[in-house]
Amino acid sequence: MNPQYADLFQPLTLNNSVKLRNRFVLAPLTHISSNEDGTIADRELPYMASRSKDVGMSITAATYVTEIGQAFPGQPSISRDSDIEGLTRLAAAMKKNGAKAIIQIHHGGVQALPEYTPDGDVAGPSAMELKSFRQQHTHTAREMTEEEIEDTIKAFGAGTRRAIEAGFDGVEIHGANGYIIHQFVSPHFNKRTDQWKDPFLFALKVVDEVVNTVKEYGNEEFIIGYRFSPEETFNPGIKMELTEQLIKHLIEKPLHYLHASLMHIHGDVHEGEYAGQNRIELLHKWVDGRMPLIGIGSIFTADEAIDALHTGVELIAMGRGLLLDHAFVSKIKEGREDEIISYFDPHHPNKHDLPDPLWQQFKAGFYPLPLKEDAK
Repeated sequence: MNPQYADLFQPLTLNNSVKLRNRFVLAPLTHISSNEDGTIADRELPYMASRSKDVGMSITAATYVTEIGQAFPGQPSISRDSDIEGLTRLAAAMKKNGAKAIIQIHHGGVQALPEYTPDGDVAGPSAMELKSFRQQHTHTAREMTEEEIEDTIKAFGAGTRRAIEAGFDGVEIHGANGYIIHQFVSPHFNKRTDQWKDPFLFALKVVDEVVNTVKEYGNEEFIIGYRFSPEETFNPGIKMELTEQLIKHLIEKPLHYLHASLMHIHGDVHEGEYAGQNRIELLHKWVDGRMPLIGIGSIFTADEAIDALHTGVELIAMGRGLLLDHAFVSKIKEGREDEIISYFDPHHPNKHDLPDPLWQQFKAGFYPLPLKEDAK
């Protein structure tokens, strides 16, 4: 191994004494490859096994906790006890080479797809009209009742119980990317006038439900993480000042890591009090060493990986980079970093070893990727 990359392979011990073997995390990218009913498909297993092989921690695609929360075609489900059998196979595939297997628990809220939800019902913090998956059409979402909100919080707990029974090492609470927890935080989505207008109440209630479920069904080694998006382009929307408050609440909870969802790890704050400051450095300062922070965003080479780690984050998540080359980590470890495939080749003979639905999405240009013709 080239010694300049050695820090990427230092182990990290979480605050519940669980040890991760290195600083790489497989990011929870949507792969639209589960069965139509949300059960785990056979094609997912080799895909997840190969991407989990060398990382310290591996996170599944967003997995919906209630049927009204499905936001993608081919999305996995953790909404029924009957899902546990397939999820057990998935957890085993992810863990078999030593990675910690984390399942991301999710609810689409107003971004759920009416064509996949029971009776086409879509609901979230407030009623609104919005674009569906990949901006293909418009749908209308209704406002959830307070009883439905409470039931949704319980569904995150039930999903956590199923994750424990399926043999996962932890759960990541999906509080990012415009889905239901994010929606309650955001003034763009949350126009309520009752107690749920509080931007942090729903998120913290979900965290408490998950923590209490782990206390009842799991053990101290079960990992609980939380993913968040620090900024929105909407106005009003989530700004860094609001995220600073959210983080101050989250670090008081018995979580084991926070995960900042970013398109570019070196990006700066867009506007407000912190405009122009480096976003990930601010977030890391606010976490204040209370738990590890995962950084992510446009990491496709070994140099970009070590530069990301040197921002101060304790862990770096690899999404598109590991999808393009599942041997990314091992190539660095073996001193073969020049062999990393850092671009998408639409004529790749093995289709980058991707499940066919995801391969087709890449070919259609739905994910921003470096292309072969752009490679130097």
